[in-house]
Amino acid sequence: MQKSVQPTTRNTKQGGFTLIELMIVVAIIGVLASIAVPQYQNYVARAQVSEAISLASSAKTAVSEYYVTNGEFPVDNATAGLSDDTDIKGSYVQSVTVGTGGVITAKMASADVVGALIDKTLDFTPTASDADTNSGSITWKCGPGATGGIPTQYLPASCRG
Repeated sequence: MQKSVQPTTRNTKQGGFTLIELMIVVAIIGVLASIAVPQYQNYVARAQVSEAISLASSAKTAVSEYYVTNGEFPVDNATAGLSDDTDIKGSYVQSVTVGTGGVITAKMASADVVGALIDKTLDFTPTASDADTNSGSITWKCGPGATGGIPTQYLPASCRG
């Protein structure tokens, strides 16, 4: 008696992912990353601008107090009773300066900031509601600096004019 040899059949069903499926997944991840990275940079820039707003708040208080006491706005940091402009700084802010008319200018640093913010400025302009009697309140207008201002897309809504 002779044994017959039967050909064995293999299960040819392939397991795992095919190359096309993997390429589709990589493409989807690429699209998501291209959306997420610019949004994250925008978030970082806004956070850096918020430091400038925070540092300027102490100068706003000093300018307001000077105005109530003297009936005019200070012309520089010393007159307002503040430290030298380069002493008022943070991780992303190079200086906070009081100028003519009590205008406060926060200048962003030239390093460690988002590229669009390098050496840009943010101004806070005071306006007295009753300039004749010095008894009114002072309102502040926040906006991009007169020269080299911060792009409005990075400013909070209250500073966009």
